[in-house]
Amino acid sequence: MAKIKESIPRAPKSLSYRIFTNTALHVLTAIIAGVLVGHFYPATGVKMEIIGKGFVNVIKVFIAPIIFLTIVLGISSMGDLKKVGRIGIKSLVYFEIVTTFALTLGLLVAHFLRPGDIDLTGLTAKDASQYTQNPQAFSWLGFFLSNLTLQVLVIALVAGIIISNLSQRQKIVSSLETASEFVFRILKVVMYLAPIGAFGGMAFAVGKFGIASLLPLGKLLVCVYITMALFIFLILGAILRYYKVSVLTFLKYIKEELLIVLGTSSSEAALPSLMNKLEKMGCSKSVVGLVVPTGYSFNLDGTSIYLSMAVIFIAQLYKVDLSVAEMASIIGILMLTSKGAAGVTGSGFIVLASTLTAIHKIPVEGLAFLLGVDKFMSEARAITNIIGNGVATIVIAKSEKEFIHPVDESEN
Repeated sequence: MAKIKESIPRAPKSLSYRIFTNTALHVLTAIIAGVLVGHFYPATGVKMEIIGKGFVNVIKVFIAPIIFLTIVLGISSMGDLKKVGRIGIKSLVYFEIVTTFALTLGLLVAHFLRPGDIDLTGLTAKDASQYTQNPQAFSWLGFFLSNLTLQVLVIALVAGIIISNLSQRQKIVSSLETASEFVFRILKVVMYLAPIGAFGGMAFAVGKFGIASLLPLGKLLVCVYITMALFIFLILGAILRYYKVSVLTFLKYIKEELLIVLGTSSSEAALPSLMNKLEKMGCSKSVVGLVVPTGYSFNLDGTSIYLSMAVIFIAQLYKVDLSVAEMASIIGILMLTSKGAAGVTGSGFIVLASTLTAIHKIPVEGLAFLLGVDKFMSEARAITNIIGNGVATIVIAKSEKEFIHPVDESEN
């Protein structure tokens, strides 16, 4: 009887049902509503900050347990510790190569399009003293201590190795699988609040800074978005094409996560959901668990593009001519300092301040001009970061033959 039931085709879902259950549509509608509220009722929009931040904070609660459970289960089921090490090293090498491409692309686009050649009349410098007076020097210890994701990653790696060598491994793994299913079930319920979080985040951004604040620095904003798009469709697209995956298909597959990031300006808000999507797509749990959390600390493609463009923008603003050797040194410095952008409050400005201080030629005070539009560029950074980490996971999974099946668009 069961077999007969399974053979009966399901009735097609009605249009109204698909609209009602379409998370991407709900989030997009919420973002548009947030823009309208922030523009026409700015005071109300600013008050919506608590909603946007509240949603992101709730999602952050899930990040540590999901990373821990995914990595421990992945290592325990893999059973080959040499493979774990190989995946880790391969990931770090990939991250360094791709982020260097991102830094170089950002520098070249800014050099040729020259977004800093603008009239300073009417351009207000905001207070950036908290970043410019005492820029923090990058240190690996400080990076680790301020980065919860990285700390959980290390603890999970150690726990996974220990559990894989215990005689009661199967029993422990079974319990952890039950816990993982429970956590993801709760997360699924929480994600129904994503439209509310996106509304709050967008209403606050527009209400606080105003769409009019984009006009003086509009050229820089446009250049940043153009560069991010070039990086996604040309560089990441070429990488995916080599592994026989369409970048457009992948972007469609994670459209809900991209819209959540757009609304909240935080790639962390979509981290747990992205990990779940990549597993459903076909990447093994072990690869997802190792690559995604590590990528959130070391594979910040969007942030890398923004940092190199911001340095060149400030140089152009102050009419500072840079030689080819000096631009190469900027890339070299950012290859190190950009790695600290994940774990520091006000990360982008602190990293930029540290970089400009090291260069000794570009005025650090130029950061003040970026404060007005930084919020609107953070969406582009976060979206590019999450796409980059998704692509990295696919690449490592494919290269390790840990990719089970292609994208099943019916799941989305």
